[in-house]
Amino acid sequence: MTTFIASFIIIGIAIIGMAAGVLLGRPAIKGSCGGLNQVGLSGSCGGTCSATKQKVCAKRHAQSNSLKQ
Repeated sequence: MTTFIASFIIIGIAIIGMAAGVLLGRPAIKGSCGGLNQVGLSGSCGGTCSATKQKVCAKRHAQSNSLKQ
């Protein structure tokens, strides 16, 4: 039970810290276009990326495919 309470407190502190960062004007945490694809794992740009990021992702994907051949 002690472990559960300690874990709950640590997670709560982390959430409060992230909320304080947002309230102080820092942008929220967000993902990047390509993500795991940039390190060689499968992934793709979803519909949430801007048109510019989708073009960059497509260009990198084409380059990685040409390097594999």
